[in-house]
Amino acid sequence: MNKIFIILFLVIYNFFLLITPTFSEDNKIRIGLLVPLTGEDAEIGKQIIKATRLALNDINSSKIEIFPKDTNSDPNKTLKSAIELNQMGINLIIGPVFYENLIYLDEVKDVLFLSFTNKTLDLPKNVISTGINSISQLNTINKFLKENEINKTILLIPNLSYDQEIENGIKKSKIRNLKRYFYNIKPTELTKQIEEITNYETRKQNLFDEIARLENSDDSNKEDKIKNLEKKYTIGNVNFDAVIISDFDESLKSVITSLLYTDVSPKEKYFITLNQWFDESLLTETTSQPIYYPSINKKNMEQFEKKFTTEFNENPNHLSLLSYDLVGLIYYLSLKNTLSDLDKAFRNKNSFKGKIGIFDIEDNKINHRLNFYKIEDRILKEIF
Repeated sequence: MNKIFIILFLVIYNFFLLITPTFSEDNKIRIGLLVPLTGEDAEIGKQIIKATRLALNDINSSKIEIFPKDTNSDPNKTLKSAIELNQMGINLIIGPVFYENLIYLDEVKDVLFLSFTNKTLDLPKNVISTGINSISQLNTINKFLKENEINKTILLIPNLSYDQEIENGIKKSKIRNLKRYFYNIKPTELTKQIEEITNYETRKQNLFDEIARLENSDDSNKEDKIKNLEKKYTIGNVNFDAVIISDFDESLKSVITSLLYTDVSPKEKYFITLNQWFDESLLTETTSQPIYYPSINKKNMEQFEKKFTTEFNENPNHLSLLSYDLVGLIYYLSLKNTLSDLDKAFRNKNSFKGKIGIFDIEDNKINHRLNFYKIEDRILKEIF
């Protein structure tokens, strides 16, 4: 009887040894990663892969496996690699990086793509944009406007490819009493348009008229008053309390220069812009300060950069931080959902706290709850 029991035990034990690896493999989360590994954007892709490795180390779970594939920043190569990942049984993919590489991905219908793009319009139905989109940024700006009871705001939008994204962000964020102006980024055209928006010529003429009036008056203090007026460029106010400039880098600085030229000062009106990723050159532009903008959590970003630099001896790009968080987000959702329902979890209402900040997932979209910052006297300060 004991021999029979031992034989049965060994048979059952060996059976479980045989099926356990298969069971384990079946329950792994297999994630595809579509990034440029060749071509001029290869360095971006390689840093994203390193960031996902960091995330896997921090999660410290054998449950997740990541399979990178090259896109070469080409839509056709992206589609080919996506199909190869799908044939491996993978139906959840982080990437691709660029909006232009999404155009054929609706052909891989049973795969969900978490793209790094911050564009939200005209996406294939199986693509979720995970970048810092205009909705997230304008939601944060709107919160600042409400808290400071700023009721008259204008928005300056360049005539570039992302103007419709800004319009969509305005619609979704529901900023009130907002006037929109589109401008040409050419400096000569830009200055003319800013002059019209700020009613510069009328305000300038008001100054000349007031000086002429005083000169012809019997006012006993007219000489002192005229001297004070001659220090000014204009008389009269502009019809807004805050200006939101949806621009970046040198183009942003050109807009600010035009505003300063038309005698609109950040000391008197709120100068607000979009996410600048903590552009250090803004710290030195004292004439444009104070200036405000929404962005990710700076302390968390610095912690990630320190960890990445220690591990790989190089500074990470911004997409590295996003890819780190996306791996964590997938793992977090896997703890609350079965593997077969994991892709559906991205279409339902969820929230997740990552290094960037808090992700809000709803209606096949990801928005970010951003922080709000102010630069004044060469110092960056967190407002909320």
